[in-house]
Amino acid sequence: MTSEPAVPAESGAVPDVAALSRVVARQRAEMDRLHDLAATSAVLERAKGAVMALTGCSPEAAYEELLHRAKTADRTLLEECWITLGTLAAPQPRPPQKQRPAARTAVAAPGQEQPAVPDDAPTLARLGHALLRVHSAQGLAAVLLEQLGPHVDATAIMLYHRLPAGGLELIGHAGVDDRVATQWHHIPPLSGVAARDALQAQEERWLEDLAEARKSYVLIGDPPERWPSRAWLPVPVGDRSDVVLGVLRGRTGPFTERDREHLRAVARLCAGRLRSLDAPRAASADTTADVVQGVFDTLPGAALLLAPLFSATGEVEDFRIDAATPQAVDTVGRTGRELVGLRLLEFRPSVTEEPLWQGCLRVLATGEPYEGAPLAHRVVAGGAAELVTSAPRVARLGGNLVVTWVRHDPSDRQEQRLADVQRLGNLGWANWNLVTHEATWSAQAFTVLGRDPVRGPVRLAELPSLAVPEDMPALAAAVGQLLRHGQRFDVPFRVRTPDGIRHLRAVAEAVTDSSGTPVEVHGFVQDHTARRNTELALIESERAMLTQHGVLQAERALAVRLQHALLPLPRAPLTLAGLRVEVAYLPAQLGLSVGGDWFSAIELPGGDALFVVGDVAGHGIDAVATMAQLRFTAKGMISTGSSLTGALARLNRLLLHSRDTHGTATLILARYRSEERRLEWAQAGHPPPILLRDGRARPLERPAGMLLGAGDAPHYEEADCRLRPGDRLVLYTDGLIERPGESIDLGLERLAAALEVPVADPSGALAPLLTVLLDDERRDDVCVVDIRLPADPA
Repeated sequence: MTSEPAVPAESGAVPDVAALSRVVARQRAEMDRLHDLAATSAVLERAKGAVMALTGCSPEAAYEELLHRAKTADRTLLEECWITLGTLAAPQPRPPQKQRPAARTAVAAPGQEQPAVPDDAPTLARLGHALLRVHSAQGLAAVLLEQLGPHVDATAIMLYHRLPAGGLELIGHAGVDDRVATQWHHIPPLSGVAARDALQAQEERWLEDLAEARKSYVLIGDPPERWPSRAWLPVPVGDRSDVVLGVLRGRTGPFTERDREHLRAVARLCAGRLRSLDAPRAASADTTADVVQGVFDTLPGAALLLAPLFSATGEVEDFRIDAATPQAVDTVGRTGRELVGLRLLEFRPSVTEEPLWQGCLRVLATGEPYEGAPLAHRVVAGGAAELVTSAPRVARLGGNLVVTWVRHDPSDRQEQRLADVQRLGNLGWANWNLVTHEATWSAQAFTVLGRDPVRGPVRLAELPSLAVPEDMPALAAAVGQLLRHGQRFDVPFRVRTPDGIRHLRAVAEAVTDSSGTPVEVHGFVQDHTARRNTELALIESERAMLTQHGVLQAERALAVRLQHALLPLPRAPLTLAGLRVEVAYLPAQLGLSVGGDWFSAIELPGGDALFVVGDVAGHGIDAVATMAQLRFTAKGMISTGSSLTGALARLNRLLLHSRDTHGTATLILARYRSEERRLEWAQAGHPPPILLRDGRARPLERPAGMLLGAGDAPHYEEADCRLRPGDRLVLYTDGLIERPGESIDLGLERLAAALEVPVADPSGALAPLLTVLLDDERRDDVCVVDIRLPADPA
């Protein structure tokens, strides 16, 4: 502080009052400047501490981060400090530096940009400095009215805080008379109040038309017309909004976009001030903290003296560290007296998510001490990180709390690890002293054996009595060998418990004296029930599989014999109606069941020939029986003069109405008229024949026809094809062309390409074709009828 002496007056002269007034004014201005500087420094240090606690950076880096945030958002450093204290947001990645815009941007969260709002910089800067002199919510309301009155025409300010039950409590007001403040001091948790609606939805409410606002809300004021327009903005204190700011205006009209952005910026600045409103420390508290700190300086272990900090509504929002032991350390490495003055949320930002926070609140309210569960955490000792386990304890000291962390020594941790191993391995240890006849079991041993700990352990010689009668002799023999000869044993046995039979394993060995006599036995029992049940279930499943495999093998053998009896294969190519016919049937190589693929190739009365290829859905005895029924019925109907389409219609009815026949089937019926060299054919959902002529292969165009057994009134049509000398026609089942995951069109193209390949030995032409088309492991049966019209002799 500086001062200037008054102009010396001559002896007996009257002092220059104007000069003295100027000196006093300058001194007062200097005092105010220094006061603001001190307050600004305190806010800056708090904001730096928040950034350090969140990021673990150094004080210099925290200061640089705050400067960067302020520059990026075009704010003053003080504004950025208030916003940081209000949000405690983690720093965002720094974007590339941009040229600072000429227009002032609205206050935003760090790393965000808002539309330009002119002329707000002086107002926000003045508000930031004015907040330094605010020490209560009531004072905050007065400062806001002073700053916002000329800027947005505000005539009243109201601050509400949300209560745990859902209602609102007025914590600050300005421009509102006492009668209205008393009338609206407490708002119950009812709908229809704009302030509560804004907090519930976490959204602003702009009431700019009084008549429209009356339709949705109960309006504050007596009368409400006193404030024709008003706004309610949630104030984000921390990571949520429990405070709402009300700005009431004495004029009508909407809030401009400039006014709205300005009020949002004001709300963010208020968040920092509301967060840092602390109860003043009493002189007695200072004295207590000094005494405790002197004691803490000599104590081992980690301990803190915490002073509760209350919000404007009387709720604990944080704790201040008033004393700390040298072993207490925060997340950024500060220890001992360096922690004094910090908030608990700066010391340990995640504490509100831990049981310790609720423990502190409970101790503060009830006075009963609190002891938490052991937790593992890292500490730095001698420059090296160490994982330690400690349990927090909290006790009340006057109006403050003493928090200590009791570190578990290695023996405690070893005992805990042993208990964990027994629990996870479902085993327990046992010890028998053969000299004193004392027995000691772990708690897990009683659990494994299903024995009540109240009854105590049994002697080693009595251990076999716990087993079921069938297992007692083997366990008794093993115990006897150990007691007489010190022979180690590892014996499985069963015990009966209220939960059922348990399969256990007992392992024990003896400790002998100098003469070799056993004097002590130690071992363990382990529960193998789950594993044994799994083994038994696996054995039972294997037995069932073997039985089912035998049944399937027998069924396959029967089906194969039945199929061979019903569908004999010719040993050599046939000659029917002047055609050379070769037939092939290949059963599937995957699975045990026999399929329903079949064929017929016979010569009809009058010199014509009948060719049939079919595929019954399914496998096994039923499929073979259905195949036989269709095969003989089709041959009989065509031989007695039925048309192809008529035969298909009757076969369809046979499948639909026969009790012994199930499922569906596909079929091709083809009649070759030898005199005309014409092939008439019809199909029921079957792939078309492939015609090879003059070295080019193509599928015949299929006539209409639904698969058998799929409907009551199917429609079937016939098609014909005149054969020429040298033509080759292939009828087949879908196993020849189908492959998993592939369309049938690709299979037809593959079959046509294989037929076009010249074959050196015509007598064995079908074998090379099947070799090219079929995989090593066939999933379905394959049936092929290869028909050739010999070429005319030259």
